[in-house]
Amino acid sequence: MTFDAPHIDYAGLSPVIALTAGLVAVLVVGLIGGRERQRVAVSVVGIGVLAVTAGLCIWQWGEGKDLVAGALRLDDLALAATLIAIAAAAFCIPLSWREEAYDRPLGTSGHGEFQALLICSVLGMTLIAQAQNLIVFFVAIELLSIPLYVLCGSALRRERSLESGLKYLIIGSVGSATLLYGLAFVYGASGSTDFGAIRDAVGGSVIDDPLLLIGIALAAAGLGFKLSIAPFHQWTPDVYEGAPTPVTTFMAVATKAAVFCALVRFFDVALGPAVDDWQPALAALAAVSIVVGNVGALGQDSLKRLLGYSGVAQAGYMMVAVVAATEAGVSALVFYLAAYALMNLPAFAVIVIRERETPFGDNIRAVTGLGRERPALAIALTISMLALAGLPGTAGFMGKLFVIEAAVDADYTWLGVMIAIGTMISLAYYLRVVAAIWMSRATEPAPTAMPAIAGGSQEADTAPTGARCAAIVGLLVLAAAATVFFGVIPSPLVDWAANAGQSIGSAFG
Repeated sequence: MTFDAPHIDYAGLSPVIALTAGLVAVLVVGLIGGRERQRVAVSVVGIGVLAVTAGLCIWQWGEGKDLVAGALRLDDLALAATLIAIAAAAFCIPLSWREEAYDRPLGTSGHGEFQALLICSVLGMTLIAQAQNLIVFFVAIELLSIPLYVLCGSALRRERSLESGLKYLIIGSVGSATLLYGLAFVYGASGSTDFGAIRDAVGGSVIDDPLLLIGIALAAAGLGFKLSIAPFHQWTPDVYEGAPTPVTTFMAVATKAAVFCALVRFFDVALGPAVDDWQPALAALAAVSIVVGNVGALGQDSLKRLLGYSGVAQAGYMMVAVVAATEAGVSALVFYLAAYALMNLPAFAVIVIRERETPFGDNIRAVTGLGRERPALAIALTISMLALAGLPGTAGFMGKLFVIEAAVDADYTWLGVMIAIGTMISLAYYLRVVAAIWMSRATEPAPTAMPAIAGGSQEADTAPTGARCAAIVGLLVLAAAATVFFGVIPSPLVDWAANAGQSIGSAFG
């Protein structure tokens, strides 16, 4: 009797292997004693792991193949989502260098824990973007979510952080349970966990099966919780405000990239033959999300809550690309996800810096008069706000334009109109921030001393000067410049996104 070992494509699995080995390495390095040495060593290893993984993704670009007996699909769509998540994680590591939640007293492993959880979440995002099996799909989304639950509540001395972690855990668990219940109904209707087999079954006699329709509805609701789609968005502003800002930055960008790509693979590929059943429902969710997100942001003084509601509206714009159910829609979605990352990262980076420079935290007063005090930060934040609003000359404008074009081509012109209306409403709160930056005098802080980070002096920890601040400023200026560059010369990013759309183009044939 002979035993035939299964074929393992190590090249295709190399990004997953690198992230798995990397998070173990980061945990081990995090045991190094000494806060400063630990921070440097862990950051070098963490950024190195992400850089190696990004290199492996680029190496595998253009390789469309199935992995692990068809449970995973390595294609340009999955690799695009992985690269966006890696870029967001790498950006967030410098933001955490002086974060109170991770600069713990001598002898603890705050940065090791933070970066290991960060890489673990990136691993979940990589797997969910590649998943084409219901079991892998659910396991990956939990691998993505559980580290974020911990990270949101990791600022143990801040009541709001603990509250945000608990809220995210409870509501995220409800979303996961709803998603799992929906996937069980889809399995019951199709008789398979493989996306290809589900597509074949849905294209046959089960297309009108009540089990399938209930499963689609529950799965859409479960994924709506993860994507902050209204009316499943209630947790978003509170969690964004309470979580440490580096964690909020990562959540806002990377989670959307991974889960939206998974949404495309699940609905446009596995449930493609049932498009007439789920397309109107997702279109309604997109419209509600656009309205609720933009209206909810109007009265916000907290910049993180404002960006949370903004994220709800932006998720509605991205959902329109999924509703289009075309190759052009997928390409528009990938372009918008990349642009969304470039637009949001500078905004959150400025919030991180101003939280440490002023006693106002993430309140809009922290950036009032910023144009006179810190012109580089002011320009970057202004570009970010204008790009999120979708003004011409920015990547946000091009992203909205491509999404509207895909919606019109798919006979959903009314959704394109909704995007235009939402954009007009959003100008009220985005331009309010811009006005505070350039047209108001700086708010005088109250005469109270700012708290020092445990284990360090107040002078060292409340004035983000020197190499650490320079690194953050350099990154946010680079992201802001890229936002303008891809708004003026979008063709490189368009070609990159088009490759991702073409990788699943056969699903629309």
